[in-house]
Amino acid sequence: MSGGRAGSESENRRRLAVVEDHRLQRMRTVEILSAQPGLRVVHACETLDQLVAWMGAVADAGRPHLLVLDLLVDRGPEADPAVVTRLVEEGVRVLVLSAMGSVPLVRAMLRAGVTGVVGKRDSEEDIVAAVRAGLEGREWITPELAGVMAGDARRPRLSDQEERALVLYASGLTLDAVALDLGVKRDTAKKYLDRVKAKYAGAGRPVHTKIDLNREAIRDGLMAPRVPPTAP
Repeated sequence: MSGGRAGSESENRRRLAVVEDHRLQRMRTVEILSAQPGLRVVHACETLDQLVAWMGAVADAGRPHLLVLDLLVDRGPEADPAVVTRLVEEGVRVLVLSAMGSVPLVRAMLRAGVTGVVGKRDSEEDIVAAVRAGLEGREWITPELAGVMAGDARRPRLSDQEERALVLYASGLTLDAVALDLGVKRDTAKKYLDRVKAKYAGAGRPVHTKIDLNREAIRDGLMAPRVPPTAP
């Protein structure tokens, strides 16, 4: 009888997965979360690719309800927002637990649909609270990160489509390619970019060329600087 109750309790606990490449940090995160009533860590690994591979082999009943995800990996590629988008679409909630080393990547993850972002310098109590908020479908973002994401007071307020158009165009795409990616007509994409330029001018930061737009988008954390490849 006692075994039946234990099994029932295990089944009723909310399932979590942890992706963290630093072993001690991963073990401590698992320890903290496993000690919480109603929570159970079903998988922990170093990279997002490893998690996806594991999820492809596990039954739906064993998949995590929420993923606690570190974004940056010392010995591999950073977490891919496209993969996170697919996980979110499949019903997995994602909480970013990161050192916030890349604001543009955090922005991309927010656009991908993560339920919240918590910093590694935050208290263990805050991390647990963020996990519970995510499981309940509530957003969580720390005041420190909110300030970073807001940028300075001179950062123009762009709509989602204007921001996407800016990032695509400033990344090097042609106007036609931007329109195709956004799923709009060329004239509409041009209107988005014209509005972007007008808003930057209104903020006292005039932009005229694609190079200007690239510079300001990097300054505002909308995209990361392009790092030239190292010579072999």
